[in-house]
Amino acid sequence: MSAKNSDIKQKIIESTLQLSVEQGWEYTTLRDIAEHAGISATDLYDAVDDKSDILVLLGRKIDKTVMKNIEISDDGLTNTRDRLFDIMMDRYDALNEYREGVVSILDSFQCDPKQVVISMPHLCKSMSWMLEVSGIETSGVKGALKVAGLTGIYIKVLKTWSVDDSADLSKTMSALDKALDRAEKMANVLGF
Repeated sequence: MSAKNSDIKQKIIESTLQLSVEQGWEYTTLRDIAEHAGISATDLYDAVDDKSDILVLLGRKIDKTVMKNIEISDDGLTNTRDRLFDIMMDRYDALNEYREGVVSILDSFQCDPKQVVISMPHLCKSMSWMLEVSGIETSGVKGALKVAGLTGIYIKVLKTWSVDDSADLSKTMSALDKALDRAEKMANVLGF
């Protein structure tokens, strides 16, 4: 991807999140985003098909941040559960940079739940990547169940993250740890 395209996508993400805080996701139009980002409608059109694509851009940006952290860190963890915990916490840490805008968008989903449904395939792809880089297989029926399970955990813990004002995200860590423990016990019962 060219530097110009990357720059445009970053402007789109930042403008969308800022406008979501200022006027609400549901009231933010593509035209508003283009104007705020200082780009043409054509540039916006080339980057996204609709507003939900902007959430995909943000999700991919968060995924890449997490992947880079994995590449930089030689954590030495052999336990995949611990590695998954660290990777998921990296994800919540990366979201912190965009907290106000993300929380605003999440709040708007309560009024428009179809946005959650539209976002699910992309979120599941992200969670599949998180499992894979943790060393957890995602192929086949068992893999699909693991992806669905982690997606559910992510959404549940995201609610905790959205109200966790601690500097170290201790409430988020605790919620994630408990959710992963429950999932691990269930996986053992089911023979995963």
